[in-house]
Amino acid sequence: MKADAPGRPVLVVLLVLSLVGCATYRPVLYPNARVEEVGQEGANRDIAECERMAKAAGASPGTGKAGEVATGTAVGAGVGAAGGAVGGAIGGGAGIGAAIGAASGAVIGFLSTILGGRRAPSAAYTNFVDRCLRERGYEPTGWQ
Repeated sequence: MKADAPGRPVLVVLLVLSLVGCATYRPVLYPNARVEEVGQEGANRDIAECERMAKAAGASPGTGKAGEVATGTAVGAGVGAAGGAVGGAIGGGAGIGAAIGAASGAVIGFLSTILGGRRAPSAAYTNFVDRCLRERGYEPTGWQ
């Protein structure tokens, strides 16, 4: 049996991260009379206009890259440590497994944030867009 190419795991991680980076949060609208009246295309135009207005008013869709990097790295380390500890316990070395998991999780969390992982918009931004949409007759139910 032939061994996998040494760079294959890195390529897989980068592919997954690039796909995650393409996803963005958008408001979800309840399908009320306004949505039926303008259709999905009209609703998308109104969402885009409300987002432009929010940015023009100073509401930033992001929460600050430095904070996101730190949070992503810490979350990755925690998830990696937990997963590594479980895997290590099964294999007989929970401490080593946790250390390896924490290190790899931190790297994945760091890279996913740096490479544009999916980030929730700031509360000021979502509140602004939601209010704008409500004033236009929509019923935003949340963001995803």
